[in-house]
Amino acid sequence: MRKYLLLSLACIGSSLLSLFIYSQFAPPSRVVWSEQGGETRLTGLVDKLFDSRSNSTFRSSSPTDFIVAAEVATPAVVNIRALIESGGNIWGGGALTGSSGSGVVVSPDGYIVTNHHVVEKSSEIKVTLADKRTYKAKLIGTDPSTDIALLKIEEQELPFVVFGNSDSVRVGEWVLAVGNPFNLESTVTAGIVSAKGRNINILSGAASIESFIQTDAAVNPGNSGGALVNTAGELIGVNTAIITESGSYEGYSFAIPSNLVKKIVRDLREYGTPQRAYLGVGIQDLDSEAARELGLPNAEGVIINRVASEGAASDAGLQAGDVVVGVNETRVRSTSELQEYVGRFRPGEAVQVDYWRGGKKLRSRITLKDVNNSTQIARAQGDELEEELGFALRNLSREEQRKLRLQGVAVSSVRRGSVVYQTNMQPGFIITSVNGKRVNTVNEAVEAMLSAYTNLALDGYYEGESDLYSYRFKKKD
Repeated sequence: MRKYLLLSLACIGSSLLSLFIYSQFAPPSRVVWSEQGGETRLTGLVDKLFDSRSNSTFRSSSPTDFIVAAEVATPAVVNIRALIESGGNIWGGGALTGSSGSGVVVSPDGYIVTNHHVVEKSSEIKVTLADKRTYKAKLIGTDPSTDIALLKIEEQELPFVVFGNSDSVRVGEWVLAVGNPFNLESTVTAGIVSAKGRNINILSGAASIESFIQTDAAVNPGNSGGALVNTAGELIGVNTAIITESGSYEGYSFAIPSNLVKKIVRDLREYGTPQRAYLGVGIQDLDSEAARELGLPNAEGVIINRVASEGAASDAGLQAGDVVVGVNETRVRSTSELQEYVGRFRPGEAVQVDYWRGGKKLRSRITLKDVNNSTQIARAQGDELEEELGFALRNLSREEQRKLRLQGVAVSSVRRGSVVYQTNMQPGFIITSVNGKRVNTVNEAVEAMLSAYTNLALDGYYEGESDLYSYRFKKKD
């Protein structure tokens, strides 16, 4: 009997000792009762789990704190109001209508980048800063082929955004779309990069460049020309378009890559006109079937289907059937990417092109040319008469001459209220003669107008019309 009593005491003692040890090292549990579907469920959760959740801040693997980026970008994004003169009626005069968009200050001395379509055909442009100051802006130049325009306001020490490297942007990266529509001060939306090198066929003309950054950040009408920035507040794109059935944002927005924007802005600042370089080839995307036939490792690249005589590619020995896979050590996957990369260079600059031919990978150094197969920089001319007469001129490209079957110079802009404006001349008018003398270049037209004594007679045509127009006016004394 005594033996069993000792055994019982030993068991009880060991149990108590076990409970003591457990209570010292194991955290207490709580019992939670919850109702689900009419049934009572008993859930035991460890206090430590609740404590850690209630005191923690959840963060993903990538930064999602956009406060700094928003604080950097929003003061530099402006509202743009472009006033457009509508046609008059039998009683004379006309009405001023307008379009609204956004713009991005890219330098402290007042240079602002926006979309070409925001200021297209405008007679006057007004810019409202984030702090509500309003200025009249001067149009420095536009590039319809990339939908970029550059404005200038007379102010110093403005807040601005710095250009980031759009090549380093990765799919899945967080971005902010910042706009200033309808004078709502600013709108900031967040999203991720959905794709790069998108071509959505919204820009007209064979020379257009579409290689957009696609995001799901909300962009609505009025945000065109606004900033797409990374989480550091650097400009990686200029918002330009959405795909929509309703006219409002539906999940797809597109931005022009900042590396292309930076080049166009530099051209417009230095020369007043974009310096567009060409390889001098016709191109098409490579598909898997063509890649197999050519013995290529994958379907990434661009097939050359035509080589222009006397063009840059012809000079370097490229041939139809070659597949371009790289430019300056950067991989080329599609026609839109190739157009963007080449579009960052000026005529006369050289690029290194990698391509496949006959199952071998080759490399050539190519000196790019302009549309007229020249390596010379096309310096802006034709604004010599802007102050005196109120319009600017430009040379017709070879393509325009062939299409219009005309020799002459185009009126690129007409200043509202000027001498020329009073004649109802419209931008796009092709001047073929000045006081009866044929003119083929801007230099010839400017020289003829400057040498005229007082009276001027400008004859010419509008695209798509067969009637000859004649505008007559007097020069200022």
